[in-house]
Amino acid sequence: MSEKTVEFHVTRQDTPDSEPYVLKFKVPYRKNMNVISALMEFRRNPVDLNGNKVAPITWDMNCLEEVCGACSMVINGKPRQSCSALIDQLEQPIKLEPMKTFPIVRDLQIDRSRMFDSLKKVKAWIPIDGTYDLGPGPRMPEKKRQWAYELSKCMTCGVCLEACPNVNSKSDFIGPAPLSQVRLFNAHPTGAMNKSERLEAIMGDGGLANCGNSQNCVQSCPKGIPLTTSIAALNRDTSIQAFRNMFGSDQV
Repeated sequence: MSEKTVEFHVTRQDTPDSEPYVLKFKVPYRKNMNVISALMEFRRNPVDLNGNKVAPITWDMNCLEEVCGACSMVINGKPRQSCSALIDQLEQPIKLEPMKTFPIVRDLQIDRSRMFDSLKKVKAWIPIDGTYDLGPGPRMPEKKRQWAYELSKCMTCGVCLEACPNVNSKSDFIGPAPLSQVRLFNAHPTGAMNKSERLEAIMGDGGLANCGNSQNCVQSCPKGIPLTTSIAALNRDTSIQAFRNMFGSDQV
């Protein structure tokens, strides 16, 4: 009886400037196998369908439990995490491609600097003025804590940016994930001290106004984060901030 195998068609690119091409190969099937384990199996024996020895495929990975967001790629036409993509649930041959929103480094490995630079732009952190113990901070109301926790699940995987039609090489739109982080950190009792800075950062070019409300982001997010709800809330917050800027008052 012949051994059961899984066939892959992987879009490869040797350098950032070279032309992409498709590599076809098979690996032995195992129960509960995911895409990452298949790529690791091929790395142990990098031979294509024609029996030719080829260079191992390059990709990013880290936690292997859908927490770090590093292993994002396009699987059968859908951007998602390859660690949680089970072979038994995928149509074969399985097609793997790099996310096209970000520059290609090599093969399935991409450069996410665009996303991380956007997080810096919106100040997606809570500034502190020292490491000394200040005691317990102010408590958040339970209702606010619950939805803020949902926003904190973001693992900067980049899937929502890949799914968004407004994030591309011809646009400087920062994308859904950084916008959602603005709402998260503005909701924090200490982070609220920099609320106006974050709102003004998304009121200019590449910010909130560039969102086309396609809803692709919330449908593709592997963590089910209510991204469009955050964007709607930020539309209200930035309108209030615009009035404050106009009248120079914090009482609006």
